[in-house]
Amino acid sequence: METQAITRHVQISPQKARLVADLIRGKAAEEAIGILEFSPRRAARIMVKTLRSAIANAEATQNVDVDRLYVKRATVDEGKSQKRFLPRAHGRATQLIKRSSHFTIVVDERSTH
Repeated sequence: METQAITRHVQISPQKARLVADLIRGKAAEEAIGILEFSPRRAARIMVKTLRSAIANAEATQNVDVDRLYVKRATVDEGKSQKRFLPRAHGRATQLIKRSSHFTIVVDERSTH
C-alpha cells in the first residue's frame, strides 16, 4: 500500500525543487534521506521533512516494514505566484514573480520478488 505526504506553498521555484526530486525518485527511503541530508540545495531540507513525514504516515497507517520502503513518486508542482514590483531607473518598475511549490512524495513497500 502506498502512502503519501504533501507539503504545500513552499517559497521556492518548482524548477529548482524538481532537480532535488529527481535525485531521490526510485531510491530506498533510507538512501534517499542520506542523499537529501548531504545535498547543498535549499529544496533538499524541505524535501527530507516531507519524506520523513511520508515514512511516518506509512508506519502509522499500514503494517509495513520501514526498511523496505522506497520512494515511488516524488513530484513538485507549481503553486501560487506572488507578484511584486522592483523600482528601476527613470521612474520605471520591473515585475518580480516569486514562485511557490507543492511537494508530493509517495512511498511504497518494495516487494520481495
